[in-house]
Amino acid sequence: MALYRRLVTDEDFTEAMERQFRLRVYKDDHIVDSGGVIIRFDDSTVVSQSSVSDVAYHDRTACEFFEIRRR
Repeated sequence: MALYRRLVTDEDFTEAMERQFRLRVYKDDHIVDSGGVIIRFDDSTVVSQSSVSDVAYHDRTACEFFEIRRR
């Protein structure tokens, strides 16, 4: 079973990036990305990577971000 925690603040994103938690991204109530880790973020964009060639850029204001932790 997995635990989900919403990422809102810069501290939340920093912790998720440093500890390499898996990420789930929602936009307009649809999952647009799942399983990647945060490699970079700023005030407007979150960059996630799920494989060597799969890098995704997400608008921080348009998307909801959740970290996925395994129990």
